[in-house]
Amino acid sequence: MINIGAVISGRYEIIEKVGTGGMADVYRAKDHRLNRYVAVKILKNEYSEDAKFVTKFRQEAQAIACLSHPNIVGVYDVGQEQDMHYIVMEFVDGITLKKYIEQKGKLSVREAVGIGLQIANGLEAAHANHIIHRDIKPQNILISKDGTAKVSDFGIAKAASSNTITANAMGSVHYISPEQARGGFSDEKSDIYSLGVSMYEMLSGSLPFTGESAVAIALAHIQEDATPLDAIDATIPHGLSNIVAKCMQKKTELRYPTVMDLIADLKMFLQDPTGEYGVIRNLYENADTIFIPSNDVNSLKAASTKQALDEKTEEEADEESNGEVDPKLEKALIIGSITVAIIIGVIIIYLLGRFVGFWGGSSSSNEATPEPTSQTTQASKEPVSTPESNKTQVPQIKGLTQEQAQSMLDSAGLDYKFETAESSDVEPGQVISTTPAIGSEVSEGDTITVYLRASQLPSVWGMTPEAAEEALKTAGFVPKRGADVYSDKTEEGKVVYTSPKQGEDAAAGSTITYYVSKGAETVSVPDLLGKTKSQAKTALEKVGLKLGTTSSSYSDNFAKNRICVQSKSSGKKVKKGTTVNVTISLGQEQTYTYKMSGTIRIDSPFDYETDPAATIKIVLNQDGQTKTILNRSLTHMDFPLSLSGDEVTGFSGSQGELIVYKDSKRVDSYNVTFKKVAD
Repeated sequence: MINIGAVISGRYEIIEKVGTGGMADVYRAKDHRLNRYVAVKILKNEYSEDAKFVTKFRQEAQAIACLSHPNIVGVYDVGQEQDMHYIVMEFVDGITLKKYIEQKGKLSVREAVGIGLQIANGLEAAHANHIIHRDIKPQNILISKDGTAKVSDFGIAKAASSNTITANAMGSVHYISPEQARGGFSDEKSDIYSLGVSMYEMLSGSLPFTGESAVAIALAHIQEDATPLDAIDATIPHGLSNIVAKCMQKKTELRYPTVMDLIADLKMFLQDPTGEYGVIRNLYENADTIFIPSNDVNSLKAASTKQALDEKTEEEADEESNGEVDPKLEKALIIGSITVAIIIGVIIIYLLGRFVGFWGGSSSSNEATPEPTSQTTQASKEPVSTPESNKTQVPQIKGLTQEQAQSMLDSAGLDYKFETAESSDVEPGQVISTTPAIGSEVSEGDTITVYLRASQLPSVWGMTPEAAEEALKTAGFVPKRGADVYSDKTEEGKVVYTSPKQGEDAAAGSTITYYVSKGAETVSVPDLLGKTKSQAKTALEKVGLKLGTTSSSYSDNFAKNRICVQSKSSGKKVKKGTTVNVTISLGQEQTYTYKMSGTIRIDSPFDYETDPAATIKIVLNQDGQTKTILNRSLTHMDFPLSLSGDEVTGFSGSQGELIVYKDSKRVDSYNVTFKKVAD
């Protein structure tokens, strides 16, 4: 607890408490160095005292601090003062999306799609930087007073996934993906699922899955299909209903491949709400159906812990600004996750028994076999049997590295294969357990499954291929170079990303594919001359370029409101994302003539009627400029001479002087005025 008025790190003055959650308290504060209001999130004591959690929390917060996007709550600073750990974030003056939905009941189609697009844009920026949220829900979306949606709490969502207290919390149960409910691997598609649930709630005003306990809701995410939105409300277009349904597919491969694909469908929907979107290709239409009798399913469910199933779900806390997971909900989710894991484990054993034929048998093992998450197979030697029993005992290899375990198993002459699984009992890369169990006797030809705790991939982003391969080999992986890719964020010749992604777990000895940047992708600038501004914008966006500033000028060659100049010439190769400025024609410029007002009488410069002809020159002198109006041979008979406005044009609307010369000698002058006349 911190006192109001306290100053953190000599910079952030605490003004008021604005929210609280399961892991942190949030305060509005004044940053005296930059003279702005910020939000300061301070970890609660039970988390601040957990060194592993704090380290993960700081790493994730620092990663988010590198993001700058209008739809992500900015992280400005991460710090520690004595035993207090905090992060400093953008202060958003508004409410959570959850509270906004509660106030309105449900949102209009256009408003829901608009907010959904903003959330998706924020997630796309995070996913492009290999950051997954894992806890997308309306409580973690802030709506500012100007209507901007901002995604918050990236750091805490990831940090909590490694904490012993909340390891199985799995985010808020109403919004978690099926793979999170199972306690399995989660990636960008998990965020897409949770965004789909959030959009479902925005459009219908209700959640797709409810139940009396956290476990019941988690099971619904795994087993049940949500009622289509257009079946709940006929005013919701079928295409939008399909988009949300595609986000919420149980199988990750049936969801949108990336958030960018979802964004594209939402944008097309806004242009044509009657279109067909979110089409799902059936990947399994020719696959055999596995049928489990309802009695067997019921007996499997009954085998789970009764107390866990009876845990009631607490209503999710609607924090004022931070949307953290409520402690009671976390407790229910922890118990629920264990129950779900038990159910899934029993189902797996049941299915294996049905198809392999050992259902109903017993095992001498007292060790629990972890659920596999990925698999690698290693070659093995022929087994060596004892003369008496023709059986060999599985050696004690728990806690050994893969290489050490492999050596011991080879020495024992056993066949084996390696798989990865989740565990907190051993370090990454070490053996968790085996099937059959350690100490069991196995017959010749039996294959032992060895479960390893997955190792975390090191970050090789920005490294040369040589340095990346060395780092991966040192970490116990086999590096492999994939096809080079374009990247506008990573310089040419440096590693862009790996598969699996950096920071994720992978089996020791497994192959890690890394991808090297070819630099930013270049495209040809389209010809914009003669196009309207909107046509130019569309043409640029089609090739990945941006329309920059626009100016205007007169043009004799291009009609009004058409582009007459572009800053990057047509056909020029530029990087994707380059901005092209344009000048828009005002049409032909209106011209004007300054004509002399009225007519003027020029008297005869000759003294006598009999004087011979002479060269008469009349010159206009105006604004320091001169102009010859008349220059020819005249006689006394040609006078008086009248000059009209059509014959005398000036330089401006100011007064001028007509000077009369006779044989180059000035003989007379006249003051004249001018008026502006459109041509």
